Amino acid sequence: MKSFERPIRIGMVGGGPGANIAEAHRIGLRMDGRYELVAGAFSRDPDKSAITGRELSIARDRVYADFEVMARAEAAREDGIEAVAIVTPNANHYPAARVFLEHGIHVICDKPLTDDFDTGLALHRLAQSEGLVFALTHNYASHSMIRHAARMVANGDLGTIRSIQGEFAANWGAGDAEQDAQNKQVAWRTDPDQVGRASVLSDLGTHIHHLARFVSGLEIEALAADLSTVVPGRRVYDHAQVMLRFTGGARGSFWVTMVATGAEHGLRIRVIGSKASLEWCHEDPHHLRVSYPGGRHEILAQGGSVLSDDAERFTRIGLGHPEAFLASFANLYSAAAEAIAAARDGQPMADRPADFPGTADGVLGLQFIDLACRSSDEGGRWIDVARLGL
Repeated sequence: MKSFERPIRIGMVGGGPGANIAEAHRIGLRMDGRYELVAGAFSRDPDKSAITGRELSIARDRVYADFEVMARAEAAREDGIEAVAIVTPNANHYPAARVFLEHGIHVICDKPLTDDFDTGLALHRLAQSEGLVFALTHNYASHSMIRHAARMVANGDLGTIRSIQGEFAANWGAGDAEQDAQNKQVAWRTDPDQVGRASVLSDLGTHIHHLARFVSGLEIEALAADLSTVVPGRRVYDHAQVMLRFTGGARGSFWVTMVATGAEHGLRIRVIGSKASLEWCHEDPHHLRVSYPGGRHEILAQGGSVLSDDAERFTRIGLGHPEAFLASFANLYSAAAEAIAAARDGQPMADRPADFPGTADGVLGLQFIDLACRSSDEGGRWIDVARLGL
């Protein structure tokens, strides 16, 4: 991955004191030298925004407390930002992304796309009409071994796909997390006004939804869901089980929870075919387990010589050298940089590389959340998933 002659000037919305995921974004955008972070509205609190600006060595006149002011000011500058990273709670994704798109600025946004389907669809249409890059940070699909898994499925190595099993079992909400007043992440992830009632699906479920679609190449045709609140007094759903029917006849299920006591970061996917099956786990991201009839198993390692070109493109060092979560952010940011650089050179949208999740993936994730809530409200009834033609 080569560096560009001129780094892309990027700003950030959100990411002030206590915003943990913002640091993963900042490390990811710096890693390949393809961006320069030059502006930010890191917090609505001017003092907090200023503190973060100083920590990041941002010029004082390019630190803002209002993202609309930032969008207008940066769009008017000759050296203004070309892209913005949005790392706020869900409810702010739509207004922030919209204003930057309206000012001709490319967007890289944390998932989910927005906090409801209608605004997500509006963002998709706006990005398309403006011809701007919009990358959504479902970063797990940027792991090298996930790329190899998707290539194996596409090549037919697994045969006909029969079942897809996904889980995201987190521990952070297993206790009375809301009692920790100092934990900024807990505060907004358990606030229905900021994340909606389906918090567990917005926070974790959209990741496994995207990963299952990405690896299998299949779309969900119907679902039946049971959403629940396990911790007494919590105002959002913290546990979900969803049964699935995929295109091509495959069946599957997702188990998504923030209350898995003792779990670490339990993201796992299994794809079962007529010839072979594969399994990948985020806690051991450098290996892909492939199983065959008769008890034969292969453990493929990142950087190995037998892997596909798809995996090689997302491998940075080589066999035996661990690469993981932060590298997946860097892979996604660099893929987005390719598209932004192409736009900078005047290439039409259809001709630009887009090796990253975008607004269409985000809209499908929001549709999944809405239908899962509806199914659960109706006693777990099976609901067909309409094709959106995105």
